Amino acid sequence: MPVFTAHIPAGEYSAEQKRALADALNRSLVEGLGIPEGDRFIVISEHGEGELHLHPTFMGMQRTSGAMIITVLFGAHGPLDDKRKVTAAMARLVSEALDISSDNIFIALIPVPNENFSFGRGDLQLAEGAPRW
Repeated sequence: MPVFTAHIPAGEYSAEQKRALADALNRSLVEGLGIPEGDRFIVISEHGEGELHLHPTFMGMQRTSGAMIITVLFGAHGPLDDKRKVTAAMARLVSEALDISSDNIFIALIPVPNENFSFGRGDLQLAEGAPRW
């Protein structure tokens, strides 16, 4: 159910690396939360010079030119422990997939009530209850 948007610098990553990024984001859900592998909704958005701004050292990080922002529309029902699991898995898997420091991965979880997700046909499939996984 989570929807990822990875905001990356234009020209920094190849098509294969973008695929590896998408795969890592999906695996973070499977490994971190046990969500089905088919629950895969990912947008990768490239931003040109002057369009993506991440302070290089804020909060003690050492960010490089490959730094990215990943936003995740996440079911509001999830407990803090689940959020910790998925962000830790995300940072580890993306770092490994792209061979970058986890300092370069800024993550923002955006809670969304389950009843606000439609997986297609305009139906609100989770309006009557929590996901079955």
